[in-house]
Amino acid sequence: MKVDYIEETAIRKALAFEIDAELVEKELAGRAREYAKKVKLPGFRAGKIPPDVVRKRFKDALLQDAAEALVNRHVFQELEGRGLKPVAAPKVVDLKIDEHQPMSFRAVFETFPQIDAPDHKGLQVKARKAAVAEEAIDAEIEAQRERHARFEAVEGRPGRPGDHAMVDVTWKPADGGKGGREENAVLEIGHADNPAEMNAALEGANPGDTRQLTVAYPADHASAAMAGKTFDYTLTIKALRLKVLPDVDDEFAKDLGADSLGELREQIRGRLLAGEERKAQRELHEALVDEYLKRASFDVPEALVERHMDARVEAAARTLYLQGVDPTKIGMDWKRFRESRRDEAVQAARADLLLDALAHAKAIEATDEEVDAELVRLSERTRKSKEALRAEMEKEGEISALRARIRESKVLDLLKADARLDFE
Repeated sequence: MKVDYIEETAIRKALAFEIDAELVEKELAGRAREYAKKVKLPGFRAGKIPPDVVRKRFKDALLQDAAEALVNRHVFQELEGRGLKPVAAPKVVDLKIDEHQPMSFRAVFETFPQIDAPDHKGLQVKARKAAVAEEAIDAEIEAQRERHARFEAVEGRPGRPGDHAMVDVTWKPADGGKGGREENAVLEIGHADNPAEMNAALEGANPGDTRQLTVAYPADHASAAMAGKTFDYTLTIKALRLKVLPDVDDEFAKDLGADSLGELREQIRGRLLAGEERKAQRELHEALVDEYLKRASFDVPEALVERHMDARVEAAARTLYLQGVDPTKIGMDWKRFRESRRDEAVQAARADLLLDALAHAKAIEATDEEVDAELVRLSERTRKSKEALRAEMEKEGEISALRARIRESKVLDLLKADARLDFE
């Protein structure tokens, strides 16, 4: 057997194989014997089919099976023997195999680049101190008021903007087709998300009234099921309710677990500030990494970029799913979305490689004590014992990922400690 090692680029390599005809014939003969035991052919007893008949009848399948077995065996052996560690499984190209002939192919693969971590000191980036505006606290209090609102029945007058109407809704496409019905739907009269025709129909209506209307949705409507289409609606008003918000006072604060309105504002300020501090820290880390990447030049394996692109698609789909939206039914061009994330995926892959190189250069690792401390923190948040959480994470193979996160955090802390920060 002949094997040539080819360095196509700094990260793209290839192994060119030529496997002796004798080895190919041996593999084909073995496969033919296995086939002879399993296949059935008219005129032959089961397990008694001559190998030459099998080889003639199933030639293409035998060649394919033999090629797969020879590729898997020899590529793995050659990679291991040369100490090569591909980023992903090699891709087999230019495969040629036939009876009584040598088999040839190339196994193309990517390796991690050799990176000499550049000097990390003196990175100059802009940073900001976390702060919370009073308007943000006001907005949070208003959101709490909305969540604790009560509804009172409207009596003695028709509906008007701001009222909440409970209605039974039926609809069907104006040009024919399957419609639908929803009972006890709640619509806020005058809300900007409602079609203008629906707000007009509900305003002035009383419980027991029926309203009919037609809505022509624009071509750029957010819902693909409605965009550019016209629907006929029938609304049966069942009840009108008025939303009443609680007063912002000490009693309201006590309902939310604070002793006074002033204490409630401070509690909200603390929560929002903690969130702003985390956000500012993320922004600083991103700025430090972006600046550090400017000091290094290296190729990125496409396999790593693909993984980051896949992760972004999965994250987007998961977010929709958790919001109750089926990601397969929203008309999203997921291939296009995936490709649109290529640039940020390349940057993320470069960051992974460079931070790993710096960690190696500075001998930074996650200690057992640091892993234990993080497990304690996670156990408090998940309300599981540390031992149970560790067992669960070890079973799922997540302990190594936890170590990697701790290690990366320590590298980012190093960048920050030796950087020049310009606070805005």
